[in-house]
Amino acid sequence: MLLQLGNPILSGFSYAGRADSYQLSTWSLGETYIREYNDWFLEQQTQFLLGRDNFDSFLKFMGHLSYQCDKLLEDKEIITFLQRERYDITILDAFNPCSFILARKLDISYIAFYPGTLNGPLSIALSSPVSYIPVFSSQLSDHMNLWGRAKNLFYSFLAPIGQELIWSIFVDLAERHLESGAPPGGLEELHQGAELWAFNTDFSLEFPQPLMPYTVLVGGLLNKPAKPPDEDLQLWISNFGETGFIVVTLGSMVSSVSVDFLLMELVAGFSQIPQGVIWRYDSRRWPSNLDRPPNLRLVDWLPLNDLLGHKQARLFITHGGQNSLLQAVYHAVPVLAIPLFGDQFDNVVRAETKGLGLTIRPTQITRELLSSTIQTLMQDSRFKSSALSLSRIHRSHPVPPALRLIQWAEHILHSGGGTHLRPASLMQPWYQRYLLDLVFFLSLGPLGLVVLSWTFCRNNKSREIHKKIQ
Repeated sequence: MLLQLGNPILSGFSYAGRADSYQLSTWSLGETYIREYNDWFLEQQTQFLLGRDNFDSFLKFMGHLSYQCDKLLEDKEIITFLQRERYDITILDAFNPCSFILARKLDISYIAFYPGTLNGPLSIALSSPVSYIPVFSSQLSDHMNLWGRAKNLFYSFLAPIGQELIWSIFVDLAERHLESGAPPGGLEELHQGAELWAFNTDFSLEFPQPLMPYTVLVGGLLNKPAKPPDEDLQLWISNFGETGFIVVTLGSMVSSVSVDFLLMELVAGFSQIPQGVIWRYDSRRWPSNLDRPPNLRLVDWLPLNDLLGHKQARLFITHGGQNSLLQAVYHAVPVLAIPLFGDQFDNVVRAETKGLGLTIRPTQITRELLSSTIQTLMQDSRFKSSALSLSRIHRSHPVPPALRLIQWAEHILHSGGGTHLRPASLMQPWYQRYLLDLVFFLSLGPLGLVVLSWTFCRNNKSREIHKKIQ
């Protein structure tokens, strides 16, 4: 049996049309905590919209995940239930360290599904030359000048420090809940214990780089052919004819804009364009004193895949989440990215470098810049051409991403694990991996000659001084 932890993207991915062949179990801390967490995130969202995303915010977010993890591991009923099921393997959310701790507690082999790109902040280390592979959060492309490579090298030194700071938030609960205690190698040891790493990306968006045998790219799990929208939505779309419409959503976690002046600029910018704008927005949070232009439609939820696949879709305004960008690629829709936090800044660099669209930081948005950028993306055919090219690359993969993941999971199960995929370098100490012990050994020879020469010269000088004294 297969257990899937943490990421709803994969729930039932191999059982389409067979709902009776799998069991869905959920666990929650309850409405009170969820409400408190949502209130906290709403405050964070305001900071993101003001351009104040920082590592401290990320650590606070990890603190919430650690608290949730502690409560989950304390719940004897759910832990006993999971142990009794005797799963053969689990597919876990590799972004959340709790998933690894839970798999270790249940003593289950695991496949790590990482929801972002290669070289993320909490993913396994790959062979990534800093001369052309951007380190997470560097916001660099794969073509770097001298200063870009210097910045990338600096970030490569910070990356392991950041991972240790994140692990420090979870180490205490791992010590308390695991019979063997916290793993000596920390989060890196848990990462290396995965039978396989599956990344939610592919080379239509990702910068080319070396991969290891234990990595597989399965980006595009949410992508599928579009269905016609319902009658009401289709009627609204038809009002704009060949001018088309724009889809706006800033992600599942951001359902409104809590900064008034930014919201006013966005609305004013949308009012200056001829296209229809459909925006996923919590209408309960819309200011009562702010009028909506006639081309703007607010919805609490929208069928993103179906709208992007509609022939009248002209542009996708997005926060730059990985799934959103992959859906834009699949349907060949150019994007205007407004990154807010986390990996979104690196994601949009990839999208912009590939020619998929343009980026505006939330602190830069004015009505004039927004409307002019939209018109540029509409009128410059290179963006649509690049989107079509990326879509061909993405769609022409010989094996669809969901089937690819299923086949690799079956391979791991049938072959008794992924040991045959893991190189010896994963078990080497860091100083051996980078040949520092060899460098030290080889440096002993020249160093010894220098010491001997210095000793010889010193002795000769001492003799000469002694002779002069005599």
